[in-house]
Amino acid sequence: EVDTVNRISADTFASKYDSKPLVFDVRKKSEFDSEHVVNAINIPLNEINNHLAEFPKDKPFILHCAGGYRSMIAASILKSRGWEDFVDVEGGMSAILKTSVPKTEYVCPTTLL
Repeated sequence: EVDTVNRISADTFASKYDSKPLVFDVRKKSEFDSEHVVNAINIPLNEINNHLAEFPKDKPFILHCAGGYRSMIAASILKSRGWEDFVDVEGGMSAILKTSVPKTEYVCPTTLL
């Protein structure tokens, strides 16, 4: 049996954003700090096992990373531990940047050092 992860396009994510979905960004903290979706929660992939309790099992949520690779790994981890009600944004932040989803003002990562 193959387990699948539901994926949505960045445009579909944009259409759902007004309903205030719970959004988890699994990029590194430095990536998140330089720019992120407004109201997103940052749980870096390498810290996911320490923060499993922050992912609700009784409420749908949305996952994304920079391009889709790390969020698929996060999705696989969550699925294997019993989470079902979530979707992954295809193309990640690079696709989200091309939509109307509100983002924080971009800060060059070198200025954050």
